[in-house]
Amino acid sequence: MADLLSIGISGLRVSQTALSVTGNNIANTDTAGYSRQTVTQVSSASQQLGANYLGSGATITDVRRIYSDYLTTQVRTSTALDSEAQTYLTQINQVNSLLADSTTGISAVLESFFSALQTAAASPTDTASRQLLLTQSSTLGERFNSIYTQLSEQNGYINQQLSSMTQQVNSLASSVAQYNQAIITASASGSAPNDLLDQRDEAVRELSELIGVTVVEQGNSYNLFVGNGQPLVVGSSASQLSAVPSTDDPSRFALQLTQNGYATLDITSSVTGGQIGGLVRYREEVLDTTLNDLGRMALVVADQVNSQLGQGLDLNSELGASLFGNINDTTLQQQRSLAQVGNSDTTANLSVYIADTSQLSTSDYEVTFSSGTEYSVRRLSDGKDMGSYDLTTSPAPVIDGFSLQLDSGSVAAGDSFTILPTRFAAGDIAVSMTDSSQLAFAAPLEATLTSGNVGTGSITQPTLTTTVDIYDSAAIADMQTSLENGTPIKLVYDAASGGSQGYTLYDASGNSIGVGSIVPGQSNQVTVTVPANPPSVPSSYAFEMTLSGSPASGDSLTIAFNANGSSDNRNALAVLELQTANTVAVNGSSGMSLTTSYSSLIETVGAKTNQAKLDAAATEAILTQATSSQSSLSGVNLDEEAANLIKFEQYYTAASQIIQVARSTFDTLINSF
Repeated sequence: MADLLSIGISGLRVSQTALSVTGNNIANTDTAGYSRQTVTQVSSASQQLGANYLGSGATITDVRRIYSDYLTTQVRTSTALDSEAQTYLTQINQVNSLLADSTTGISAVLESFFSALQTAAASPTDTASRQLLLTQSSTLGERFNSIYTQLSEQNGYINQQLSSMTQQVNSLASSVAQYNQAIITASASGSAPNDLLDQRDEAVRELSELIGVTVVEQGNSYNLFVGNGQPLVVGSSASQLSAVPSTDDPSRFALQLTQNGYATLDITSSVTGGQIGGLVRYREEVLDTTLNDLGRMALVVADQVNSQLGQGLDLNSELGASLFGNINDTTLQQQRSLAQVGNSDTTANLSVYIADTSQLSTSDYEVTFSSGTEYSVRRLSDGKDMGSYDLTTSPAPVIDGFSLQLDSGSVAAGDSFTILPTRFAAGDIAVSMTDSSQLAFAAPLEATLTSGNVGTGSITQPTLTTTVDIYDSAAIADMQTSLENGTPIKLVYDAASGGSQGYTLYDASGNSIGVGSIVPGQSNQVTVTVPANPPSVPSSYAFEMTLSGSPASGDSLTIAFNANGSSDNRNALAVLELQTANTVAVNGSSGMSLTTSYSSLIETVGAKTNQAKLDAAATEAILTQATSSQSSLSGVNLDEEAANLIKFEQYYTAASQIIQVARSTFDTLINSF
């Protein structure tokens, strides 16, 4: 009877354990990371009775979790990929909407600017049209400023997110390290601590939502690595990840990994996966390049419009003033260079002068000094070596449209600077003109044929080809004096001979200043250079015009300063041509217009956005499939567990009946004596 009783008791114990495990599964149906558990039972050792072996009941050998390392790894990897893709898509959608929307983008206000310019050019003396152009110019500048502000705020948001997320990474990494230690301790008894294993796997999965990690299992521990194999967790020790101002650009946070409290490594460029990977990739691929592209457009608009206005005369017969602010203001030159942390002189910095806006790229640059004056330049967008230069070279060499000078302090071998030629320009562009009468719509020179000419000679109006530096007030004053005092210039034709016809040029004093020839009956483009003759003509200048027809000997024409040309709109039309002129660089040369440049930017961001949508949809599908596969294996099925409850309850009842039978039989035996 004792054997039957022990068999019944073992059945009760097995059934009770099975019921407890089943109940635990049901209770943890919605517990994140929980793996379904099952009871493993075996028959107890048989006892020999004579020539036979009789069973002695059942016993529990293990409470095993239903788990697949492969499926768990798949979920972890797809979680990191999907989290990165979704974060990247969320950010780039904002930029795409900002640039493409007519109410927030540049296209509409740029079109309105040129439309107002066209209206003003049609009525160059109309004050209302001129004022409208000033208003539209301010609107254009403010739109650039607005987009720059919103993009800059995104950079600040990324900094905040990186700072917050690194703290979460550190917390989860510390938890994994603690789980490692707890699992090692609990496993010493020979049994698997299922709940601790599940909790560690869930912590690693949550970590994968933040940053891509590689898991290497060593014994009962998980070692976690990020980036290019930098250790985040090793056994029970966890490194610290932090977001700090970058040594290259303090306005942007970099990711630093501190190991053992002292070894610090910048892993920003190698981080992938998770929300952190998505933010870093978005910043590098979209945010920085968009800011640079918009900045280049702002520089081209301001510089090209200002420069062309400088070639004309305003309503006061003065050479034109700048419509937009000076792109090479001292403060602006200084902010384009960032000294890297660790340079020999913390006060040293470079000034970046924009020499040719039509040659600017959208890249940043790294300048490294090999001595106190010699430096090399590397373009960061493609890693191209732009050559080696010397600070003492005069004039300073032009590199992709800009030149460098030492602004303050001193430099030594090993010092480095990050050059951002266009990064901040969209936020800096602003209208500086307040008086619409200063808009220089008229050309500075006009030509007239002498009334007594007898031939059929004709002429186009002259165009000043000497560029007036709109930002140099002294140069403008000299050119104003030269144009006023260096005219009128008279051109007198000689007799035609041998298929050509010569001419002589005379200055205002009647002195010959040059000769030339044309082919009668054809259109002849000629360039005239007026030499400097200080003090009345402090600067030389040149202009071009077209001589046509067949003038007679002695026929003449006069080129004079356009002092009374208030109704002249030739320079306004030249400014209007900037709408379609190829003023924006393509692969190092002028190749597209302003409108084409902005359209190209929208297309680029739009293409990246579309690709991001496809990537996000794909990674989401992969994650859903991986999660479904894992859940089908490790997840709790309530219907199955309910069936198990009934089954194990019946087992328990049957085992109770065994005990009842053993008791009844034992009582019968006792009573028989």
